[in-house]
Amino acid sequence: MLCQDCQKTESTVHLTQIVNNKKVVLNLCKNCAEKRGFHSPFENIPFPLAEFVTGMMSIGKSPADTEKFKALKSIKCSSCGLTFEALSKIGRFGCGKCYVTFGPDLNDLLRKIHGSNEHRGKVPSGSTETMKPLREDRRLREELRRAIEQEDFEAAAVLRDKIKELSDKT
Repeated sequence: MLCQDCQKTESTVHLTQIVNNKKVVLNLCKNCAEKRGFHSPFENIPFPLAEFVTGMMSIGKSPADTEKFKALKSIKCSSCGLTFEALSKIGRFGCGKCYVTFGPDLNDLLRKIHGSNEHRGKVPSGSTETMKPLREDRRLREELRRAIEQEDFEAAAVLRDKIKELSDKT
């Protein structure tokens, strides 16, 4: 979404306020937000993510762990250029591609923090029809898993074919 003021830069500051019982939403780029006097209260506060991550990942207890952490620190997002070292200082991703870049290395950490590394939140309104094939795929895969566990390979073959048919449609 473009900045509402300059209409040139991607908006990175999203402010929502209720003024006279009406919702006012501003989507601004960082420069326009600063011109209006808005700034992040967390911008200059260091976030000790590196210590948190190393503690949660149990890194640093062996030479192999130390090497793993060194390799992780050298990873860089191809889109915004954020490094893991910078991520550990600011405590948040720089863009949507950062999750793709750093995500595989943080899966265990996310699982430890949240109990899962898969989001199972609310479905956006109006997306019910879009989600039906995904739900059906998930249901069929779960049935397939159970059929394999029970060594019912004929049922598993039928379920496998249904999953393939469903994925060919989408």
